[in-house]
Formats: sequence, C-alpha cells, structure tokens
Amino acid sequence: MNDREPPGPTIRHIPADDWNHAQSTGQPIVIVVRDTDRHGIPWRRCLIPFAVAGAVVLGGWGLVVALCALLDAAAHTITVIASAAGPLGIGGITLKLSRKH
Repeated sequence: MNDREPPGPTIRHIPADDWNHAQSTGQPIVIVVRDTDRHGIPWRRCLIPFAVAGAVVLGGWGLVVALCALLDAAAHTITVIASAAGPLGIGGITLKLSRKH
C-alpha cells in the first residue's frame, strides 16, 4: 500500500490531499461510518409473504361464497319455474316437475 493514500476500502471517500495534509500537520481526522446493518428480525421481509398468502386465502373464500350464492339463486330459479310450469309432457310421457304443497 502506498503511504500517500488513505488505508482500507472503508475510507475511500477521503481525498488523498486532505489525508496527507492531516498526516503532515497532526490534525485529527473524524470518520463517520453509518451502520446500516439492522439487528433482529426484518419484519417487512417476514410479513409481506404472510400478507400475500392471506389475500390469496381471502380471495379463494370469496370465490367459494360467490359460487354458493350463484348455485343457490339458480336452484331457487329452477324451483320457481318448475312450479309455475306444472307437468311437462313429451311424446305421451308426463313428468311432474314439482309437487304442490
């Protein structure tokens, strides 16, 4: 390593002229290093997959409920039409679609 360059890769942002001037005059150099390493569990990285999975589950249940409501409405519609139509006959065969209460 050359003595005229700042040591190490962490302080490359110090210009060589400033470093050399501080070394020659004995002036202290203050180096501020921001610590970006977070300790503990990164909650955002953990919670996003659970939020996506929860949205998928709720969407699936919504589809099931919508399908059940559609089938229920179709069954009621068929019952009303069958009771209003009365017996249905084709070629001598008569089918009674619903019974009278």
